Amino acid sequence: MAQVLEFKLPDLGEGLTEAEIVRWLVQVGDVVAVDQPVVEVETAKAMVEVPCPYGGVVTARFGEEGAELPVGAPLLTVAVGEGAEGHRPAADPGTDGGAARAGEQPGAGERRSEGSGNVLVGYGTSEAPARRRRVRPQGRASGAAAGSGTAGSGTAGSGTAGAGPSGAGVPGRANGRVRAAEPVDGPVPVISPLVRRLARENDLDLRELTGSGPDGLILRADVEYALRAAAAQGGRATRETGPHPDGTVREQALAATEPAGVAGSAVPPGDVRIPLKGVRGAVADKLARSRREIPDATCWVDADATELMRARAAMNAASGPKIGLVALLARICTAALARFPELNSTVDTQAREIVRFDHVHLGFAAQTDRGLVVPVVRDAHARDAEALTSEFARLTEAARAGRLTPGELTGGTFTLNNYGVFGVDGSTPIVNHPEAAMLGVGRIVPKPWVHEGELAVRQVVQLSLTFDHRVCDGGTAGGFLRYVADCVEQPAVLLRTL
Repeated sequence: MAQVLEFKLPDLGEGLTEAEIVRWLVQVGDVVAVDQPVVEVETAKAMVEVPCPYGGVVTARFGEEGAELPVGAPLLTVAVGEGAEGHRPAADPGTDGGAARAGEQPGAGERRSEGSGNVLVGYGTSEAPARRRRVRPQGRASGAAAGSGTAGSGTAGSGTAGAGPSGAGVPGRANGRVRAAEPVDGPVPVISPLVRRLARENDLDLRELTGSGPDGLILRADVEYALRAAAAQGGRATRETGPHPDGTVREQALAATEPAGVAGSAVPPGDVRIPLKGVRGAVADKLARSRREIPDATCWVDADATELMRARAAMNAASGPKIGLVALLARICTAALARFPELNSTVDTQAREIVRFDHVHLGFAAQTDRGLVVPVVRDAHARDAEALTSEFARLTEAARAGRLTPGELTGGTFTLNNYGVFGVDGSTPIVNHPEAAMLGVGRIVPKPWVHEGELAVRQVVQLSLTFDHRVCDGGTAGGFLRYVADCVEQPAVLLRTL
């Protein structure tokens, strides 16, 4: 007899707590194999294809494309074992969701952990972590049921049945709409630290919201809707009605009354609002945190890169793989960090300690269609120019294709930013938190330069270093930058460290 197993959004690693469904790779009724990718999701780190640990027939999907789900939320159900073919739905596959789940989901005693165990091949977990069940106070359940004006399985006290993408049965939601919550005592249904921080930084009481996630879970989208509504009305009372990621229409009530003559729409005609989510949202959060927490300073210097360009041309004229300019700059960086290890560090604010690393995991800024990402070259200090060129090329291709894993986007100790590719000479980079420094490189262009006592046209580049002033003083930062400039002007200086 076939058994229906539920596959939940697994732990994606690196502290990620939620992901957005970008594209479903299977339909209800499709036969899937063990470890076959079934959905493509976007996290704050990367685009990831999620493989299913079960083999069988897909009986339901939960969440439309564009919906944001927390870790542990149901993704799909799969009928496995003998008779699984009988679970192919006769109805339109587009109706997958609540009905299939309510009628076919096994009880807790029937669930098994059969499967490959490779929820995310390479860096996932063997099983999605169990979500703690939050017990809601009885007063809230009865109050929500009374306020909804409906009776049935969609009330707050009905448990999880019917909590599919349609929203029926989600606590606090009636007839496809999300009601404002009544402030109550007890735990707030939030598992994402990002959501809590967003609410805390904007003085928003989470107890005033009812989440649109499973079991009334408050998602980041719920907080963002409430904040946009408050901002649009100058902090006064308002209701915002608009599309929700799960396809329903949502309503959030805030504290005061809507003033007369104020339009209900939060978006003036002609204006465009672009959600800060996915990679763009992660970049925004990280840059804001860097500016907020790191007392940075910037120094810069012009350098004659003529000899470096000649050295690269000579390397590429010889047999063997071509050497990239960024790889040579990276090799210079690792040599400079060996001399000035203060800049290859981070600040542990809780312990009030500076942590110096004994390795260099070099990040480099890469512009993609999905925004700015910073892939990390592991153990860059142990790689030569040829190996660095190869790794830069591999990571850049993966970044543009959206195939970088969270592990390839985290753990950097120092970042190299070549903004010269945008045709600009200089910049004041923002430190890539929690690192302590970033080296920026502008475009290399012919300029008048005094060379050996005479005016000449040379290939000149501007180098800038932004650093955390807590880890070192200006003398150390200046020494690092001067050494980098010396290596650019006279590549033979590097021979001392080879």
